[in-house]
Amino acid sequence: MAEDKRVGPPQAGSERETLRAFLDYQRATLAMKCEGLTDDQLRRRSMPPSTLSLLTLVRHLAEVERAWFRRVFEDNDAPMVWSDEIDFQAAYDDSASTRAEAFAAWEAEAEHSRRIERAAPSLDLIGRQPRWDEEVSLRMVMVHVLLEYARHNGHADLLREGVDGTVGA
Repeated sequence: MAEDKRVGPPQAGSERETLRAFLDYQRATLAMKCEGLTDDQLRRRSMPPSTLSLLTLVRHLAEVERAWFRRVFEDNDAPMVWSDEIDFQAAYDDSASTRAEAFAAWEAEAEHSRRIERAAPSLDLIGRQPRWDEEVSLRMVMVHVLLEYARHNGHADLLREGVDGTVGA
């Protein structure tokens, strides 16, 4: 991995600034875990029969971004990134995927999420989570997505070590 260029959260920021910064820090962590790897290395699976790889994590987190920001606050019927149905497992098929394709989708969804968050008047903005058919606040969505990244970045640590022995942040 290259030099750590992630920007940490503010030491004394507002709730919104802190959530935004921690979420971007976790996004940057995922990108850092994938730096310098070939498509084949990014597709390397953890262990049979699992389909978990660094590339499937990137694909999955593109789905997470879309499902929790775009579908909640803009278009409940927006299709998923990797399937026309609501099939989160489709992201775990990276057999025909490339770094370029997966990262383009993930980065586009993350930027779309950032635009939604920045345009919101407050963390109290309410949207509808179509999977549950329940109202959720932007605050809840940001915390949920932050936790998704943190959990999956733990997986990314182990996957990267298995690819080339690289450990650390």
